[in-house]
Amino acid sequence: MWQLPQGGIDEGESPQTAALRELKEETGIDQVQVIAESSRWLSYDLPPELVGVALKGKYKGQRLKFFAMRFLGGDGDVDISEGSEHKAEFDAWRWAQFAELPDLVVPFKRGIYEAVVAEFAHLAAR
Repeated sequence: MWQLPQGGIDEGESPQTAALRELKEETGIDQVQVIAESSRWLSYDLPPELVGVALKGKYKGQRLKFFAMRFLGGDGDVDISEGSEHKAEFDAWRWAQFAELPDLVVPFKRGIYEAVVAEFAHLAAR
């Protein structure tokens, strides 16, 4: 399955700073401009069969804040390989049309991706 880069917020870190850090750790990308922030936090619950298994077995779901970013680099700047400090979290990457995001994710995350697409749709139209 597919998902956008995501991760936890470290103590003392703002959501935007965490988003930029996670993007860099998971994709190697640091050449971006933040152009929008979701107006609210979005949450999902894991399906019962994944509670205690997914999310390091510690959580029953997640609460997420999303940021729209303009990529200022090139495809060669994307690096999903394992770095010296971080385990690789993705085994492949590709560019996708914004509107198709909800169809690419696991069903239990689909609602939050639909909300993000609806909120940021005006940005994708530009």
